[in-house]
Amino acid sequence: MQETAEKGQTVYPAPLKKGDTIGLVAPAGFWEEEDLIRGVRILSQYGFKVKIARNLTVREKYLAGTDTHRSALFNDIWRDGEVKAVLAVRGGYGCLRILSAIDYDLISSCPKILIGFSDITALHSAIWQKTGLVTFHGPMVTTLAKIDRDSLLSFFETLTSGCCRPLTARSLEILKGGNGRGKLVGGNLTTAVHLLATPHEVSWRDKIVFLEDTGEAPYRIDRMLSHLKMAGRFAGVRGLILGTFTNCGDEEIIWSRVMELLAEEDFPIWANFPIGHGERNMIVPLGSEAIQDSSNGMLTFPGPCCRNP
Repeated sequence: MQETAEKGQTVYPAPLKKGDTIGLVAPAGFWEEEDLIRGVRILSQYGFKVKIARNLTVREKYLAGTDTHRSALFNDIWRDGEVKAVLAVRGGYGCLRILSAIDYDLISSCPKILIGFSDITALHSAIWQKTGLVTFHGPMVTTLAKIDRDSLLSFFETLTSGCCRPLTARSLEILKGGNGRGKLVGGNLTTAVHLLATPHEVSWRDKIVFLEDTGEAPYRIDRMLSHLKMAGRFAGVRGLILGTFTNCGDEEIIWSRVMELLAEEDFPIWANFPIGHGERNMIVPLGSEAIQDSSNGMLTFPGPCCRNP
């Protein structure tokens, strides 16, 4: 099963419809209760039921419960026949610790929508690597009330239509032109680096890769990008998209270092794309085919991101 995604088998979840139940999971850090309440309210206002496990709110040091608790909650929510989509409450840190306890056979036999970003990148990577399931890098329940209207509308539109509309941004910086096509992978830079050389790492070869981060000093961003370069992870990439790097200092320093590292590469490189920890966080399907066109600054998805229900 571990090589499913690399053999080209792509599995699509069914789209949502109003009235469906979204189950909440807490695979990483804990959260502010008010953020959870506001997010659940938004999901309800858009016509969805929300399933919150009675033991969801647990705190173990800097995590939302023990590893056993968080992985069991994730597997139980996925196993629940009423739940049609699984939405992370928050990122932070912790997903890396439970990857070996996730029931990938269950996920393969019952594909569902999974949504989250930041530390949830580890789950996206492991699930796609082991099952070929398309998952969604997008807002979590505690960030729904903090994103802009366009990101919120995109969130619900994508999950219910099963298609992702073309994406661009007025603030987009095209650092290197050209076109690229491949399956979209990536997510949080720090988490991606921590997956290096593990069984849960996804190959970037022949892929369009996007990266984002928050709260990392420019020298730490430099160190992680240099590590990826020296480890050969940019070899064969079809395109690179840098999302927002919130509270990471001067982004131009980051863009400059990327260009130094990848000066000899011939794939397109974009920066300041509306994906990440800021109020603009557009949902995108991981594992779906994408086209990066520098002539118009558009990232498009030629096929569906969900299967026919």
